[in-house]
Amino acid sequence: MNRVLAIILGGGAGTRLQPLTLTRAKPAVPLGGKYRLIDIPISNCINSGILKIYALTQFNSQSLNRHLSLTYNLSSGFSSGFVEVLAAQQTPDSPSWFRGTADAVRQYRELFEAWDVDQVLILSGDQLYRMDYAAFVEAHRASGAALTVAALPVDSSAAEGFGLMRTDATGRIREFREKPKGELLEAMRVDTAALGLSASEAERRPFLASMGIYVFERDTLFNLLASHPQATDFGQEIIPAALASGQQLQSYLFDAYWEDIGTIKAFYDANLALADDQPAFSFYDEQDPIYTRSRYLPPSQIREARVRRSVLSEGCLLDRCVIEHCVLGLRLRVEEGAVLEDTLVMGADGYESEAERALVRSLGGVPLGIGAGSVVKRAILDKNVRIGANVQVINKDRVQEADRSELGITIRSGIVVIEKGVTLADGMVI
Repeated sequence: MNRVLAIILGGGAGTRLQPLTLTRAKPAVPLGGKYRLIDIPISNCINSGILKIYALTQFNSQSLNRHLSLTYNLSSGFSSGFVEVLAAQQTPDSPSWFRGTADAVRQYRELFEAWDVDQVLILSGDQLYRMDYAAFVEAHRASGAALTVAALPVDSSAAEGFGLMRTDATGRIREFREKPKGELLEAMRVDTAALGLSASEAERRPFLASMGIYVFERDTLFNLLASHPQATDFGQEIIPAALASGQQLQSYLFDAYWEDIGTIKAFYDANLALADDQPAFSFYDEQDPIYTRSRYLPPSQIREARVRRSVLSEGCLLDRCVIEHCVLGLRLRVEEGAVLEDTLVMGADGYESEAERALVRSLGGVPLGIGAGSVVKRAILDKNVRIGANVQVINKDRVQEADRSELGITIRSGIVVIEKGVTLADGMVI
């Protein structure tokens, strides 16, 4: 795998994940209590032996850059590996920001072309899954294809939201359409049993969706980018252009857990699913661990609290509270009598001592964490929130969509999102 270069695409402004992306790039959004979204593709690369990794981003790249620099130091006297952020920049040759996935790679083409590699692996920075990229690359090499696309079998209800591939029995791509509907959708049905699914699963999931994960032959990638200078997107333009030119394109079936973390609801559901008894995605895998920054925090302390079906990160203090089906981030303080249900809390960037908390209260402020007697249900609390005593975050009016940016509160799909650093005063009801 030392002949493979990995490029992770950070995506756009992440508007569907706002307000979580107001101050950070989408791949830097916290996940599962202590991780970041970018940790998923990077860990998959490391576990697959792919150690030349670039992450391309355009919006709010500082937090992503800081996380990567503090987490991944792959270079040593025995390795030439690296993880490096490349932010969008305006130059005389490229006067615009990234206009799409393909354009982002094109703008750094000279840097990528300087590497003596055989294949380029293109990945997304906002997906949750575990994949052996080495097996993916080896299948690509064995097929002799110019490009291989990772394919997820899906049913008809999900198919409309993806780029779809129509393949033959060998998995060779014969047609590619971006988000087809109606008759065009039906024309994209594939016998997925020929690709490895059981007969019942093939009947249920007869469509092959592009996961936005590609292996290009090095020269194929750069030739396509050069010969189609106006093409900005891989799925909409580059892949159809490669097909039209008669090159061999192959699909690679991936039949395991995969989630695109593109919306607040998808993000919320994927995080809370980690607290299930048998989660579809688990961080408990010794063979293929998910890496993240080491913080050397103390263990969490539970003082007569009741905790059920929850994920608890390091450095927390739970004081005679009730935690039911939650994911709790680093350094979270929950005071006596508080109740958290079906909630994701991202924790805090630092601690407040008892003396500091007393001083904050004496000055009329609210200490970090969840105050005594407060109730929080079906919510996402970003980092460093301060929830006062006897606050209720319960969406009492069952609102589905709302923007109260002046208060630092957003509601998406009925999920209340409290922005980073926001304070809710004692007794407040949402």
